[in-house]
Amino acid sequence: MRIGEAAAATGTTPRALRFYEQRGLLPPPVRTASGQREYGPAEIERVRVIRELLGLGLTVEDLRSCADRLYLLSENPGRRCGSVEAGAPASGVVGRRLAALDAEIGRLTGIRENLARRASGND
Repeated sequence: MRIGEAAAATGTTPRALRFYEQRGLLPPPVRTASGQREYGPAEIERVRVIRELLGLGLTVEDLRSCADRLYLLSENPGRRCGSVEAGAPASGVVGRRLAALDAEIGRLTGIRENLARRASGND
C-alpha cells in the first residue's frame, strides 16, 4: 500500500511515516518504479508498535536506541518489553524511561504541594 493508505491504516500521517523512516525507526520502504513508497503488512504492524510505544511515554530517541529490535514486538505483540521489579535499578530503555517519569512525578508533586500550601496560606 502507498504512504497515504499506510498512514490511514495506522492512524497517523504520511509526514509521520517519513519522520519514522528518517529517524531509523522504520527501514527504508520498497519503492515503486515511479519512486513511491510501498508498505506491506510487516511495516504496518511496526508502525502500530511504534505508535503504541510512543503513546506509553517512550520517546523517539528511546525507540532509536532499540530500533533494530522493534520487529520482535511486531512479530509477537504479546511480548514484554522488559521486566522492572519494584525497587530494582532502572535498566534498559523501559527502565530508564520509568525512572525519568518517576523523577518528573516527584518534581511535579513537590511543585503541587508548594502551590497548595501557598494557596491555603499555610506557608
